[in-house]
Amino acid sequence: MHLIDNLQYANWSEKIFRQMREGGVDAVHVTIAYHEMFRETVANFEQWNRWFERHPDLIVQARTGDDVRQAKRDGRTAIIFGFQNPSPIEDDIGLVEICHTLGARFMQLSYNNQSLLATGCYEAEDPGITRMGKQVIKEMNRVGLVVDMSHSADRSTLEAMEISERPIAITHANPSFWHPALRNKSDDVLKALAASGGMLGFSMYPHHLKDKTACTLNSFCEMIARTADLMGVGAIGLGSDLCQDQPDSIVEWMRVGRWSKEIDYGEGSASDAGFPPMPDWFQDNRDFGNIATGLRAVGFSDEETAGVMGENWLRFYDDSFGAQ
Repeated sequence: MHLIDNLQYANWSEKIFRQMREGGVDAVHVTIAYHEMFRETVANFEQWNRWFERHPDLIVQARTGDDVRQAKRDGRTAIIFGFQNPSPIEDDIGLVEICHTLGARFMQLSYNNQSLLATGCYEAEDPGITRMGKQVIKEMNRVGLVVDMSHSADRSTLEAMEISERPIAITHANPSFWHPALRNKSDDVLKALAASGGMLGFSMYPHHLKDKTACTLNSFCEMIARTADLMGVGAIGLGSDLCQDQPDSIVEWMRVGRWSKEIDYGEGSASDAGFPPMPDWFQDNRDFGNIATGLRAVGFSDEETAGVMGENWLRFYDDSFGAQ
């Protein structure tokens, strides 16, 4: 079994890289840009190159599914890069291919706000995919950069599925039937995602969880089981949204970037603007085994559990990361 977490934004360190190895994590999709422009994103790639240079026994960059398989054989964690915002391509469609060449494999078409491409889930109105968005999706399809609609509003998300000639992903969100956070997804979106061959990654970020930090492992796994009934067990995986060791000031960067002088509290409240504690059954990368155990406890077979824990994402990587 390959263990894959399809979204983290940790405060990276040797400690975390070693925890990945202790937890047997074979691949992690790492957010390398939130609001950064192209040149700032390149600086983030440079930082990762230094980490790959310093910790070659722990981590390695991955560009394909086969790179993930090789990393597992070598006892290393494969690192796959993605953007939570299209800001790295600025207003230049040519940068889509450049970013893919550098190693980006996922890009959200919007974060919480309206972007040049699509509408975020916090906007009051959702006019759908923009003219530029349609062209960028076409270019993303061509080069093998996956369309990610995790933070996007419903109409934009459904239109992205229709426009994209390749399956899209919602890398880190949960169903709204379980918890009605603005970021969580409706049954209509989830059904359409599965029907189009796309993938959903379940998030362990407390603001996306029923009962937040107090969410139980059984509740989380029952939610996965209900979603499997809705979407099929082959269309689901994990996207923890783990933000380990980040200072609370990073929440401000995530929410605000440079678009506002006021704090946007997002899914938190003014009195709870920092990172909430993770649930006790998922503190860091060493705890994925708890989820596998929980899935079996609610009735998943070993093969189905392996799919949710990473094999489904690996198949998606094989189909999605190459040029069309």
